[in-house]
Amino acid sequence: MEESNFNYCKRWRVYLHERFPLIANSLLIATFTFSAISYSRICREVHGFISPTLYVVASFTTITLFYLLRVFDEHKDAADDKAFRSHLPIPRGLLKLRDLRVSAFIVIIMQITVNAVFYPSGLLLYAVVFVFLLLMWREFFVSKWLKNRPVVYALSHMFIIPLVDIYASGTDWLLDGVTAPKGLLFFFIVSYLNGLVLEVGRKIRVSENEEHNTYSTLYGANKATIIWIGLLFIDLLCSLLAAHYAQLGLVANLVLVLLFGVAIVPAILFLKKKNEKRSKMIEVFSGIWTLLMYLTLGGIPMILNIINKWS
Repeated sequence: MEESNFNYCKRWRVYLHERFPLIANSLLIATFTFSAISYSRICREVHGFISPTLYVVASFTTITLFYLLRVFDEHKDAADDKAFRSHLPIPRGLLKLRDLRVSAFIVIIMQITVNAVFYPSGLLLYAVVFVFLLLMWREFFVSKWLKNRPVVYALSHMFIIPLVDIYASGTDWLLDGVTAPKGLLFFFIVSYLNGLVLEVGRKIRVSENEEHNTYSTLYGANKATIIWIGLLFIDLLCSLLAAHYAQLGLVANLVLVLLFGVAIVPAILFLKKKNEKRSKMIEVFSGIWTLLMYLTLGGIPMILNIINKWS
């Protein structure tokens, strides 16, 4: 059936599948949220986790904040997408930008409502993240300058991730009325680097699948892949520092090193022989590294802590 004959619900399902896969993104972002909160509590040497209700509120807010990021990106990239990426859902007419704006308005109302009811002290942190999202949408009012400097563009926009981290971790330290633990700085740095790993990893392509404004067009496939490996290595070093600060022990360090070793395999294979499957695997392993690294730093130690408390 042609897309022009799809009903409205099916159009949204197709859009989300292509531009914001709900299951994969929700899993990654909920893990990111759980681990940020867990890492904060581990650094403060506080046993147990926050209430399930607060965690659901934090996860809902972080997931939908990244959805808003997608909506804002669709608007600011609309001209480029129409010119260079006509296969995407909005340029090809699957949905209209107006549809996305309506959904964004509904999401924002829901975010403010649930936070006002269950996490009112976090509204200021939420507002900071939201204002930064708006600045990203307007490209910090220096759109032309940023677009001519893609590296600066990526580096500036990636601050959204540690800002979301601050909001999420606040359900621990802020609600307890204490200063955020210093160790969270390492976690914020790691989150920032994870964003760069994901960003570069999804924009390394083989020549026949190149698109406008990828890193392989900017630097060439080999150099872009080496940059990705370098970012992943720096991310590893920072994650080891984060693990050391939280006193997670030798096992966590070994797991992180092992994850790094596995994650770089598709990149090494891609350098030897470039094909679409291997370029896609770099993107996939970027996500796997990010997910498992977050679990290693916060999620799994907290789960073990809870299990030991119950046993």
